[in-house]
Amino acid sequence: MKKKIIPFIIGALMLTGCDDLFSPAIENFQGVENMYNDAEYARGILHNVYSLIPGYYDNSEYGTDDAVTNQPSNVYLQMATGAWTTSSYNPQNQWTNSYGAIQYINLFLEHVGGVKWSDDEELNKLFAQRLTGEAYGLRGMFYFYLLRAHAGFGANGELLGVPIFTEPQTIESDFNQPRASFQACVEQIYNDLSEAEKRLPYEYEDVSGSVPADFQSLTQDVGKYNTVMGAKARQLYNGIIARAFRTRTAVLAASPFFEDASNAATWADAANAAAAVIDYKGGLSGLASDGVEYYSPTIINTIKDGANPNEILWRGNKGSGDNDQESQNFPPSLYGNGYMNPSQNLVDIFPMANGYPINDAASGYDANNPYAGRDPRLGKYIFYNGSTISEKSITININEGNQDGVNVTENRSTRTGYYMRKRLRMDVNCNPASISKQPHYTPRIRYTEMYLNYAEAANEAWGPKNANGRDYSAYDVIKAIRKRAGIGGTNDAYLEACTASKDKMRELIRNERRLELCFEGFRFWDLRRWKADLNEPVYGISWNGNSYQKITVEERSYEDYMYCCPIPNSEILKYSNLIQNKGWK
Repeated sequence: MKKKIIPFIIGALMLTGCDDLFSPAIENFQGVENMYNDAEYARGILHNVYSLIPGYYDNSEYGTDDAVTNQPSNVYLQMATGAWTTSSYNPQNQWTNSYGAIQYINLFLEHVGGVKWSDDEELNKLFAQRLTGEAYGLRGMFYFYLLRAHAGFGANGELLGVPIFTEPQTIESDFNQPRASFQACVEQIYNDLSEAEKRLPYEYEDVSGSVPADFQSLTQDVGKYNTVMGAKARQLYNGIIARAFRTRTAVLAASPFFEDASNAATWADAANAAAAVIDYKGGLSGLASDGVEYYSPTIINTIKDGANPNEILWRGNKGSGDNDQESQNFPPSLYGNGYMNPSQNLVDIFPMANGYPINDAASGYDANNPYAGRDPRLGKYIFYNGSTISEKSITININEGNQDGVNVTENRSTRTGYYMRKRLRMDVNCNPASISKQPHYTPRIRYTEMYLNYAEAANEAWGPKNANGRDYSAYDVIKAIRKRAGIGGTNDAYLEACTASKDKMRELIRNERRLELCFEGFRFWDLRRWKADLNEPVYGISWNGNSYQKITVEERSYEDYMYCCPIPNSEILKYSNLIQNKGWK
């Protein structure tokens, strides 16, 4: 056993390309032995990992057909228009962050058994079990992010994952490790998640009466159980989070891009993983009725004591008050910078309220009045010409010369004729003369994503209406989601027509996923795992006061090999056993 923590930390930095960062004052670090008698120090190692969880709102939509930005220097804009390389403009790089987190986790797991968490023997066992479960779950999560970002095909056509490290690395370790197979990485993630699932409760809530059966071998004392596994631990990694990442991993692995003889993933596995989460939530009845506007003031203002809204499986902390999202994304008339400009491509895939796509003859769509009679989610998620903001007595006007018009003010006005409304609180004021701020929270996992994961996987595995012994099929889930949104009426004739074909249902499910999860960082990855067109031009719309004109806003410039992200070039140069994804130089 090493007597110093320094080698472990330096090992993490070497693994992530930062081996010269700690040149001054490294003697100030505490030794590993301090973990054993300083529980807060030991917790601190694990809590540091939480700070490395990737952000949910990463604005990667700027690199897709869902949006552009009015900020020319944005890395996603640069990436999407031809500047994506292995060494620069690679905002989806997870290598450094995730391996740094995994190093801390491995360090924690190696020494957690010797930590004195409490003088009370039962509390000590409970803390050891929970924190060990958290560590395994977090490691599985970070390997998921690594796999999603860096898995791909080598020069010889082999499907590769990333190097797997399950022990802490020291300065004596051999870092020149080859990439494990994609299948081996999936199995490692599942193994870590299983270790978390068997140690953690589904959620951290106080209990009364008796200790849950799975934990009675550790204590019979309800008070002690609640101290460790109760509500005080809310928002830490728990059992349902582990099952959600199992779902995410299974859907990723079963997707078309990763089809390969060496990959044993099936859509049935993905559907069953998602169903485990949905069943815990209560089946179809568990779909949150207010989930469409999970970001609304009504929901945010009622959050307290670490509890989740009904729509949210995992979230970040609720802040005390800010206006960052609003100042960045409000239109100029609301004193914002209008960063996120939704595309006409995205607007066009919102159906009519009767459920039909706007290009269907039965939809009733009027190109001269394009926003009338549309899916209510359009008005909740996007500011369009004529959108009214009752809270501020303002109507959006993109007419030429108006401050909200197309390209009126550099780096502030929309380039597409649209502004993002989702994620924003309308009771925030960004006027410099009377600024007001409000609390926000950022989700990490929404339950709606889990329902959509199930619909996609179940349709591929068993078809639109085959429930495979459950109470709900892919069709049932999509019907519930559309009904919640307020489209399709009592019959939803378009949905019914889609049930005749797995292909038609696939198209509808992907469309619903795109709508429900827009501006939440999914589109970039979904396009790639589906092997969909990456180079769809981004369109917008202009309005001269009399008619609308479709405009081309931005061309995309992705090469075929860009369906997967590169391994950082700095790592390839350092380690001869590390193979780059095919096509990247």
